[in-house]
Amino acid sequence: MRAITIPEPGGPEALVWSEVPDPEPGPGEVVVDVRASAVNRADLLQRQGHYPPPPGASAYPGLECAGVIGALGPDVTGWRVGQEVCALLAGGGYAERVAVPAGQLLPVPAGVDPVDAAALPEVACTVWSNVVRLAGLGAGETLLVHGGGSGIGTFAIQLGAALGATVVATARKTKHRVLRELGAAHTVDYREQDFVEEVRRVTEGRGADVILDIMGASYLGRNVAALATGGRLVVIGMQGGRKGELDLGALLAKRGTVAATALRSRPVAEKAEIVRGVREQVWPLIEAGRIRPIVDRRLPMSRAAEAHQLCETSEHVGKVLLTTG
Repeated sequence: MRAITIPEPGGPEALVWSEVPDPEPGPGEVVVDVRASAVNRADLLQRQGHYPPPPGASAYPGLECAGVIGALGPDVTGWRVGQEVCALLAGGGYAERVAVPAGQLLPVPAGVDPVDAAALPEVACTVWSNVVRLAGLGAGETLLVHGGGSGIGTFAIQLGAALGATVVATARKTKHRVLRELGAAHTVDYREQDFVEEVRRVTEGRGADVILDIMGASYLGRNVAALATGGRLVVIGMQGGRKGELDLGALLAKRGTVAATALRSRPVAEKAEIVRGVREQVWPLIEAGRIRPIVDRRLPMSRAAEAHQLCETSEHVGKVLLTTG
């Protein structure tokens, strides 16, 4: 088969469309014939040499895919060859085939294009596990989503709105119209506006109950300032740095919670548990049309370098897909 390899870390030109050995399914695994994968921020970091795959994972980038089951390994039940699926991966999505633990498979939701389904697994599992499972977002609460135009952001906006929350999203001004169409009640231009002031304004001084943050250090103090009493801040990215100063007094005064999570490095059993939760709670919302995959564009997988260049500009909205067909 062919896959995107990274012989040496570097810029987008480091991605090479190469002939590589076919994967074989191990016990409890299936092989998926990939129709599409999606570009995630983690892929850019891996290409640069900053985010190596966890032990035992494929060396090829790609944390999600959609395709058709091509082979079943020993001890796999409940799935069949030829079935259309999408999958959460620890790596290997930028390839024509990938071996996947069966617990990380999801059926393509009814009504979703089988290629566009590649835009769903990573964002659905990340957002649900953090916003719902960990932070416990409820109807009537306020959710602040940073990076609202990203794959994570566009999904979080839709899920928050579907759950009955009021969603505030930060993004560059050119993306605001789309984010409002997806369900954001308020949008903040992070280049021109202070998101703390805006959150306080639209919540009449109360603050955000849940904040989903991709920035990390550079936003830490302001995120705590934007929290409501009893608020929950969940950090899932470090685009603004690794180390920041936390005012514990401010956090104590708000009886707030700060959590930080990663998905890729979790054990297979934990990922399977998250996937089950997504299938039970999120897939019905997708099939009802309340959430949809947001795809900026599709590019052939051989043009992965171009896709990475686009994602580094952050000009896109939602996901950029890489297709094998």
